[in-house]
Amino acid sequence: MRTWLILPFTALIATTAHAAGPEAGKWSVSLLGGIDVPVNGDVHGGATARVADLGALNPALAGLPAELRIRPRGHERIYDNALAYGLEVGYAFDDRREIYGQVRQTRADGGRALVGYAFVPALSAELPIYGSFSEYEALSAQVGYRYYFGTPDTARPFIDGYLGATRTHQISATFDIPAGGISIPNAPFYESGWAATGGANVGVIVPLGETFSMTLSGGVRYVSNLTDDDSALGGLELSSINDTGKRVSVPITLSGRWDF
Repeated sequence: MRTWLILPFTALIATTAHAAGPEAGKWSVSLLGGIDVPVNGDVHGGATARVADLGALNPALAGLPAELRIRPRGHERIYDNALAYGLEVGYAFDDRREIYGQVRQTRADGGRALVGYAFVPALSAELPIYGSFSEYEALSAQVGYRYYFGTPDTARPFIDGYLGATRTHQISATFDIPAGGISIPNAPFYESGWAATGGANVGVIVPLGETFSMTLSGGVRYVSNLTDDDSALGGLELSSINDTGKRVSVPITLSGRWDF
């Protein structure tokens, strides 16, 4: 039984003398897929705004002032893990060094969270405020440099770093105060726009033939602040809460690679 377990693993990491992988003057094409786990960065910041009359939001509350107390909420609080997929083209200088260009699509379903409270002095109560955000969708274009360790034609670890730009699709938000019968639906929150991107990965490449190999990698990825849209929030003096949007995540990627 032990032999049956060892032999497939040995075949995976030990290949022919002309196995796939970086080689001087060779090009490669890779198909990528994986997940992108948000770990830091705010979808929105915090702010406190006074509303002189809630009647503008719900006529039944006319004459009642309130204070909106919004708290920061991170990407990991609003969004689940994103799916990511893409295409990469690389060129090797030798069996250790290569440069690459990559196009990558990232998507995460929209999410809902408690984002703060509305304090109503006349009621001596804090009413919960909930925010529902539309899906996160981003397209990235980036270039990078990768360095391989170990002996060619076997499983080899590598490191890489990249810079680029990410275009994030517009994001809208619906804010609800259920206890007060108040809803601000589909408020524009972020415009579609480009932001700087950078990151680094560590991984391993496993040759599976003369031209085909698989790679598994993980790392840290950064996308800078998004382009805010204050058209709906400015009237509530909450225009500062979307002066952010930066995202730090951990991408885990599996790819199939063809060398030619």
